[in-house]
Amino acid sequence: MTDKYILREVIQMSNEEKLTKVGINWYPGHMAKTKRLISEQINLIDIVYEVIDARMPLSSKIIDINEYTHDKPKNLIMSKIDLCDMKETKKWIEYYKQKGYHILPMNLEGNINIKPLISLTEEVLKEHNQKRETKGMIKRKARVLVVGIPNVGKSTLINRLAGKKVTNIGNKPGVTKNLNWIRVNDNIELLDSPGILWPRLEQTNAFNLATFTAIREEILPLYDVTEYILKTLEKYYPNILKARYGIETLNDDIIIDLEDIGKKRGCLIKGGEVDYDKVMSLIMNDIKNGYIKGITFDRYNGSINE
Repeated sequence: MTDKYILREVIQMSNEEKLTKVGINWYPGHMAKTKRLISEQINLIDIVYEVIDARMPLSSKIIDINEYTHDKPKNLIMSKIDLCDMKETKKWIEYYKQKGYHILPMNLEGNINIKPLISLTEEVLKEHNQKRETKGMIKRKARVLVVGIPNVGKSTLINRLAGKKVTNIGNKPGVTKNLNWIRVNDNIELLDSPGILWPRLEQTNAFNLATFTAIREEILPLYDVTEYILKTLEKYYPNILKARYGIETLNDDIIIDLEDIGKKRGCLIKGGEVDYDKVMSLIMNDIKNGYIKGITFDRYNGSINE
C-alpha cells in the first residue's frame, strides 16, 4: 500500500516533472509498424472508419491519420455516446462536420442498430461505385479500414457489424496486435488494426487518455491520474463530484480528499487506516466501468491548435 507521506510528495511534484519522469514520449514499436502497413495497403481501401471516444473527442482523435490514409473518405464513429456530456460533445460533432467528416454517434454496447452505419457507408461510396459502373466494372464489397486509438471500441464495432464475435474484446489497450481482414457480410470487408497513438502526447491529452484507459495504467502514475479526474470533475461537473464522492470542494491537499473518499466507501485496511491504492483504483474503475456518466473532458471553445 502506498504510504500517505510518499504519496503527498509525489502529488506535489509539478506536472511537467511527472510527465518527464514517466516518459510520456511513449510510442510502442508496433504502432509505427501498424502505420507503415496501413500505408502499404491503403490503395485496397475504399473508406475509413475512425472510432473515437465521445468523452474525449479531441484526445482520442488520431492526429496524423491523413498521413497514411491520404484522401480516403472517412466515417468518424463516436463511441460511448451514452456516457458523454452530449451538450459538450455536440460542439465537437459540429467541428468535425466542418472538417469534412461524416459523423455517426453510437453506443456500441447492447443490441445496437448498425443500419445507419451501413446506410452512411453506401451514401459516402455512392459516387465511387457509380464511377466503377461507368467503367463497366461490377459493384464489389466495400473495403473498410477500421482505425482508432486503443480501447475505444473498434473490436466491439466489428463484432456488431459481423453479428458475432470475430475479434477479441478487452477493457484495456493492446488487445488487437496485427492487421486482419474480416469478411462481415456480402457488402463489407473490414481491415482491423491495432490501436494507434502518436510519438508525443500533449499533457492534457495524456491525462485524458489515461483517464479513459486508452494507454496502459503504468504509463502515468495512478495518483496523478486520480488527481486529474477529481480536479476535472470539480471544474466541469461539481454535481457529479458531490453525488459520487460527497465532496463539494477539493482541498489543496488532495490526500485529504482521498482519505475522505476512502472512509466513505470503505477502502480501509486493518486498524481503520485508509488504503489509498484501493481508493485510487475505485475512482479509476468508476470511469472505466461507466459508473460515472455524462462527462466530456475535452472542451471546444471555438478553436483548437492542430
